[in-house]
Amino acid sequence: MTESGQEDVMLIERAQRGDRSAFDALVVKHQERAYHYAYRLTRNQEEASDVVSDAFVRVFNALKNFKGNSSFPTWMYRILTNCFLDLRKKDKSKLNVALEADDSPRELPDTGPGPEEEVTKSERQLQMESAVNSLPEYQRALIIMYHAENLSYDEIAAALDLPVGTVKSRLNRARLILRDMLMKHLELFHS
Repeated sequence: MTESGQEDVMLIERAQRGDRSAFDALVVKHQERAYHYAYRLTRNQEEASDVVSDAFVRVFNALKNFKGNSSFPTWMYRILTNCFLDLRKKDKSKLNVALEADDSPRELPDTGPGPEEEVTKSERQLQMESAVNSLPEYQRALIIMYHAENLSYDEIAAALDLPVGTVKSRLNRARLILRDMLMKHLELFHS
């Protein structure tokens, strides 16, 4: 077990005995990671904050039942994913805004990519984000867990309570759907 994992176990045991400062320390330790994952799922700062807040309330309420069969981050990903899916069920009419405006000026060094390469890269990123965000929620979660959060198949399986083979096949299916969506922008992805 890693040093971070050992620290989590210690904090969880203290929190289970009623030490509120230990739970607060768990939140502080994992809140940034939780927010980044939630933001990748929602692509909306306010919704991501809501998902994280709801998730940590659920973690607090369920921590007494945490047995340590998986790591705390894996358990947290499961709860975050469930909170995200619950949010989507509550309000199916909301449109998910996939893109953010970045109006900050950028200075490129002379040795860096030229403006044309930057535009292509930016357009490629926009098309990829749009495609990922148009996936059904469970497929989006799989893609983000694997490709953005760098979780292993085993970690994803534990987080979603699925067999590893199911995770692999669903992730492959999501990748195939993404590929089909991005085929109309083939020129962006072959350079």
